[in-house]
Amino acid sequence: MSRLVASRRPLLALGILLATAAAPVSAQQAPTPMTADDLLNVRTVSVGDFSPDGRWMVIRVAKRGDGLGFVAARDGDPSYTRPAPARLLLVNTATGDTLPVVNTPRTIGSVAWSRDGAQLAIATRDSVPALLLWDMAAKRLRTQQLGSARLAENTDLRWTTAGTLLFAVRERGWLAEVKARFDSLVHGPISVQVGGDPFLGWDMLRRLGNRAMLVALTPQRGTLDTLVPAAQITSWTASPNGQHITWREDRTTKTNYEGGASNEARTMVRVAGGAPRALFGSMRGITLSQADDGVRYAYAKDGAIYVASLTDTTPRRLVGPAPRARGDSAADSTARAREERFTLVRMAPTGDAVVASTRSGLWLVQTVDGSRRALSTVTDTVRGPQVTLSEWSSNGRTLYLAYASRTSWDRGILRVDVASGALDTLVRDGRLYGSPSVNADGTRMALTIAAEGRPADLWLAGGRMDGAKRVLESNPQFASRVLPQTQLVSYLDADGRSQFGVLTTPSREARNLPTVFSVYESFFDDGFDATTMYLASHGYAVMKPSVTFDIGYPGEAWLKGVTASANKLIELGIADSSKLGVHGTSYGGYATNLIITQTNRFKAAINVSGKVDMISFYTDSPRLGVRNVNAAEKTQDRIGATLWEQPQKYVQHSAVMFADRIKAPLLLMTGGEDHNVPALNTREMYFALRRLGKPVEWVNYTNGGHGIPMTNATEFADWHTRLLGWYTRYLKAEAKRATTSQ
Repeated sequence: MSRLVASRRPLLALGILLATAAAPVSAQQAPTPMTADDLLNVRTVSVGDFSPDGRWMVIRVAKRGDGLGFVAARDGDPSYTRPAPARLLLVNTATGDTLPVVNTPRTIGSVAWSRDGAQLAIATRDSVPALLLWDMAAKRLRTQQLGSARLAENTDLRWTTAGTLLFAVRERGWLAEVKARFDSLVHGPISVQVGGDPFLGWDMLRRLGNRAMLVALTPQRGTLDTLVPAAQITSWTASPNGQHITWREDRTTKTNYEGGASNEARTMVRVAGGAPRALFGSMRGITLSQADDGVRYAYAKDGAIYVASLTDTTPRRLVGPAPRARGDSAADSTARAREERFTLVRMAPTGDAVVASTRSGLWLVQTVDGSRRALSTVTDTVRGPQVTLSEWSSNGRTLYLAYASRTSWDRGILRVDVASGALDTLVRDGRLYGSPSVNADGTRMALTIAAEGRPADLWLAGGRMDGAKRVLESNPQFASRVLPQTQLVSYLDADGRSQFGVLTTPSREARNLPTVFSVYESFFDDGFDATTMYLASHGYAVMKPSVTFDIGYPGEAWLKGVTASANKLIELGIADSSKLGVHGTSYGGYATNLIITQTNRFKAAINVSGKVDMISFYTDSPRLGVRNVNAAEKTQDRIGATLWEQPQKYVQHSAVMFADRIKAPLLLMTGGEDHNVPALNTREMYFALRRLGKPVEWVNYTNGGHGIPMTNATEFADWHTRLLGWYTRYLKAEAKRATTSQ
């Protein structure tokens, strides 16, 4: 087994490299192209919690193919969860041996250990959600009956010290109401929506997903006691003894066209069985974090951080500017604005400290007196490395920070001793590290590690990364395969701004390749990308370039960033300038269509589930509520105005309006049950290009959803065959015919 060795060097010192885990592959071995079956068999592993005694750790192993059978027609139905089946295993932290708990793949939600470690509670998100209890002594799994109550699909699980289990259930009649509303909106036969109603029809239905009640189960008796009556509960937590319960309640009174933070919410608390009261009547502008005791908490507002407990009447300001007082002068306001402003990251599990961030870095602040210590210092907010909080041991003694350069694949894990302030670099190299899970006393950790664009493997180590070993190879079937290679490429866009892109090639030595640009927005890390690996294994270079947006000009941003990255790859001798293709999914599909209306450099293009008409899209896709309006104006598209304020901007960013400029053969791939980007929007480009006599194909998977169809294996394989075939026809076959004719 390879080994991770702890390093005690300073933050910016070079850590000890992680030894390569995979077995060496013969240099003479011929690469084998990946198939659709390979992609369906890709497994991902994720880390859960340690048992209270640290002997066991929960992990999930999911195979992509187990997610087939998605019924996209039920998007927007709160009673339906997209299948994401996984197996649940326990790993013996001493030996690395595994013990199956849920061996038949099921869609699993929350998982929680009892306080004594004797039981593991599991909430499934199957068509009928179930509560499962694993008995550690008997090594047996059983289904806990809940009588007539329906487990909430999105519930958390919390055990108390008394051995009761807290979770959320639906109120009686909930499922019938959901079904009736969904059927009315989808099937009719008559569906009526009125402009004066407080909520859009689909918004009202979506809100039912949060409507739940909190209950306590005593497993021995099988009885349920109501703790919080039915309400719009978006999140909740409880103290270990179950006497203090805190929950966030959605209080939005009508469909909100501003989106996001403008939605109204309040935080409620019930202390020791008393009447519920509002801890915060409004959560606008407030960030809240609680200690593990469920009583102490910290919150940030207007650049200051406050600490309190559920029994306090007056919160205490810890750091940051004082609140504005009546009669403040302009000079007072100016002085306050100059004070350092803090953002709350997290309160310590033990409640005696918080981690906060400012423009100058990351800070550890003691709650007793507000004294602080720098955890990281930011000298360059654009190019400098990022240091973020990754984990905090439950005893409060140890912090784990993630380190990541923004100019190279230089990543690692740092450890901070809270008492002494000592900071150690545990590991630092070019690999991708998942957030570690740490046992109660901070002496053991589990994490995932990935490299070279491969799926991550599971590793176990000591609290200082000592004795690290890989205990689960997620995809051993790839160990003997020659997989494509990844590298980070730096380039300047058309405005001279520095950008980065992730390049994947069949091998490091490959040159003069047909090259595909997979576009979206910005890329940096080389995490596993199945479609990229698939294309690269078939002889293509695949570049994922980054772009920088200016408000109001998204189409121009892609033109400047993507073509500049093409220039760089041609200059490096990697890309063949006569064999360039471009594609993207969703927002990337939208980008693809805009790019090919502005340049003829690409000889083939593929739009997967991407809009082509910003105007019709602006008020369409009803199951998303007002997402399309808000995204167009402010967030994703960044037009910067409404359709009626700047109609010309919406015309300029509707590729169908400029279809006559397109030269590249275009493949359009849609899902007939895509309620994110309706197929009807994308098909506008098909009929436009057909009318103009240009090469175009439209492939619609009638029952498919957004992106790659996950309906069944046949359609999944068909999608990949068509994607590869389009590039073969126009980037390889065309070039071959041209060479033959000469």
